[in-house]
Amino acid sequence: MTAHPTAGPFALADEVRAWIADDPDPVTAAELERLLADAEDSVPDGDAPAARAERTRVASARRELADRFQGPLEFGTAGLRGALGGGPHRMNRAVVIRAAAGLAAHLRGALGEAIPRVVVGYDARHNSAAFAQDTAAVLVGAGIEALVLPGPLPTPVLAFAVRRLDADAGVMVTASHNPPQDNGYKVYLGGRVVTGAGQGAQIVPPADAEIAASIAAVRSVASVPRVTAGWTMLGQEVVDDYVATAVGLADPAGPRDLRIVLTSLHGVGGVVAERVLREAGFTDVYAVPEQADPDPDFPSVAFPNPEEPGAMDLALGLAADTGADLVIANDPDADRCAVAVKDLRARSHRGPDTAGAEGWRMLHGDEVGALLGAYLAEHARPAAAGPGGAPVLASSVVSSRLLGRIAAAHGLDHATTLTGFKWISRVDGLLYGYEEALGYCVDPGHVRDKDGMTAALRVAELAAGLKSAGRTLIDALDDLAREHGLHLTDQLSARFTDLGQIPATMARARQDPPSTLAGSPVSQVVDLADGVDGLPPTDGLRLLTADDTRVIIRPSGTEPKVKCYLEVVVPLEPGADDAAVDHARTVAKRRLEAVKADVRTALGLGATDQ
Repeated sequence: MTAHPTAGPFALADEVRAWIADDPDPVTAAELERLLADAEDSVPDGDAPAARAERTRVASARRELADRFQGPLEFGTAGLRGALGGGPHRMNRAVVIRAAAGLAAHLRGALGEAIPRVVVGYDARHNSAAFAQDTAAVLVGAGIEALVLPGPLPTPVLAFAVRRLDADAGVMVTASHNPPQDNGYKVYLGGRVVTGAGQGAQIVPPADAEIAASIAAVRSVASVPRVTAGWTMLGQEVVDDYVATAVGLADPAGPRDLRIVLTSLHGVGGVVAERVLREAGFTDVYAVPEQADPDPDFPSVAFPNPEEPGAMDLALGLAADTGADLVIANDPDADRCAVAVKDLRARSHRGPDTAGAEGWRMLHGDEVGALLGAYLAEHARPAAAGPGGAPVLASSVVSSRLLGRIAAAHGLDHATTLTGFKWISRVDGLLYGYEEALGYCVDPGHVRDKDGMTAALRVAELAAGLKSAGRTLIDALDDLAREHGLHLTDQLSARFTDLGQIPATMARARQDPPSTLAGSPVSQVVDLADGVDGLPPTDGLRLLTADDTRVIIRPSGTEPKVKCYLEVVVPLEPGADDAAVDHARTVAKRRLEAVKADVRTALGLGATDQ
């Protein structure tokens, strides 16, 4: 008899049965029962096609269960995020109930006899509403006041409500821009639990580890008290308050002659974002009809992230058709903002339909970050000062260095933080913060997180002002290049199915970093794991060359990727004419492509890596 890898009893069977018995969701319980039945089937011998097919089926079920039961879905500073399905390493009701119980225990421990208040929000992804209801049921069962948003709404509305309602915590059920099969669970702390600059921001250490320990202490779903009523459903007034506050950011006397194409990429931001723009006076707005309504399957995009190739094609096509001045895209939970403009230097007949031929292109996150930073620095209203005595512009360690130069030129302070808005939003005296992954915080007094809708309003206001003067956002970028040097950034990412390759790739970068990048000697290699420039240790490597090129290599915190952030700087004279700026941009692009090729070679990445 021939031995096969799938022969013998299935080692995880008892663990799977115990989970099924404790699963409150009949759908995921039945899903696991089917997989277990397949995994425990007998394995036939022989090489007949039917026998091989049976062995393949059994092996596939065992691999799937081994993945689902490799351990609990890790709760960290990004909360929870993962694929939907049964088992501890998936997003499901059992995992959410345990997470809510852990959060409840943490809040109870932090506040003693006081009754915590928690706001719960959710988007329109698969199971989001059910996960929000389970969270509220657990919180009320633990003696906590739970306030639930009135429907599927953007993440910034939840972050706003945490501060507006003086809540001690907030939970947002969303997977942001992840694929349709995913969901997630973000946690904010505020009120009496976290005070100061971080009040109302997402969790950071040690709170994440403390909550994770409380989750791990939950014996079973059956042991968690849950109720069927008792939470408060908030009314539309919380959305009205958010919109009114957002609209209050804009100058009511400013120009409004601007045609905007807006897309929410099938997410929950469309209605609220359009309302913010219209109530601020931007009434010439075209929503992309195919993507306007929330749809958890995201049918018109391969990946619901405006940074991904093709995600903006429908919006750019509509812009070309309507003669728009500006394209704005929010990701599915509307905390990110993508911007596209017409740039005659970017014209290409290889673009989406007529849009590429007309020069429509998406601005890089660092370009939008610099534009907003300069605009808000010029129009700074009185704000709490940071430790240096001036309002602060902040950006993450992987974002362009241009914002620091803009801050210095305006007499403002600049802070560099670790990646993620949980860090950016905690900066004392914050006036504005951004990170290159399309995240912008333009109103930290009300939303201590990135907010794609208020960012959209600020971008529209800037673009309208420039248009009234016969200028564009591209002209404003050229002005920044003349004043501070032309900073051009890009990213190289490698996605891995074998997660073990991520630490291996980072180890290779540390052991044998490149000695030159685009022909310039590498003058500095800094391991961010050692903690540098006052930052806490983080997994990453920073390279700096003699010509001021910078490369940062780090594993992604939310995706199975290693990301490389590239920046080149080409000096320019303040009075440089358009031809000189164009030449500098050409030089920068060539240098950036050479840097990308050198980094790809040094890390052993394939040509298909983006």
